Amino acid sequence: MKTYLNGTNDMNLMHEELARAQMSARLGEALELRRGHRLALARRMSRKAEQAAQQARLALARAI
Repeated sequence: MKTYLNGTNDMNLMHEELARAQMSARLGEALELRRGHRLALARRMSRKAEQAAQQARLALARAI
């Protein structure tokens, strides 16, 4: 009977370890996705800023 209990306990521990590993993997994936989204957003904002600067230069050149 004792071996059965230990076996059950071992199985529970294995399931907990598997759940922790999966949770850790998913957290890592989520962080990577966030980094990718932030990088894409930064690039987009940079392009918009460059376009705004170019428009300002053109407007200034026309005004002179």
